Amino acid sequence: MSTTPIRLACLDMAGTTVADDGLVLAAFSAALDELKVAEPAERERMTRYVVDTMGESKITVFRALFPGDEQAAQEGNAAFESAYGERVELTRALPGAEQAFAALRSEGIAVALTTGFSRTTADALLEHLGWRPLIDLSVTPGEVGGRGRPHPDMILAAAARLADDETRAVAVLGDTASDIRSGLAAGAPIVAGVLTGAHDRATLTAAGATRVLDHVAEFPALLREQARPLHP
Repeated sequence: MSTTPIRLACLDMAGTTVADDGLVLAAFSAALDELKVAEPAERERMTRYVVDTMGESKITVFRALFPGDEQAAQEGNAAFESAYGERVELTRALPGAEQAFAALRSEGIAVALTTGFSRTTADALLEHLGWRPLIDLSVTPGEVGGRGRPHPDMILAAAARLADDETRAVAVLGDTASDIRSGLAAGAPIVAGVLTGAHDRATLTAAGATRVLDHVAEFPALLREQARPLHP
């Protein structure tokens, strides 16, 4: 049970609050085409790495895929962002996401969205979904010196803006192991996983999730449950 009242909820975008129906992987595939990665086994290896590291900053992923080749990493990242941007109108809000934002804010909990996307892509998503009035803040790796997940920097930045730097007043929700590791590294007392995205229950639990939910719609109730005092 959280002893400090939760004042800030940090939620991931793709896979947690946004349904993109495989568009992240489609955009990575387009980036590999742009980089002329044609050998099937190599593409499979890279795709597996992308799935395993889903939620991390995209430029960080490309640097890992093309170690020592910054030009290829930058070109791959640019191709990914362009390909995803071309498909952004295919994205939609996951069921219950907008209702969860409203429920959290009605209870005095600020809502911040964190993402591994660039600011350009995050803004395109927010604009397409009409979410700007529904949230208090969005944070991308570029706003925290490029250190995306699993580093805690985006959550810490949101806490500095919306929770007086008090990370014990933060709850985190995400669909990947990197979301979970980021929340734990930030010191958030509630770091929940959700099963609508990239990683399964076993992966989220192994990463240290304090709870695993089926849908984002369950998140406000989890925070209410955690805030409820225990009776002797």
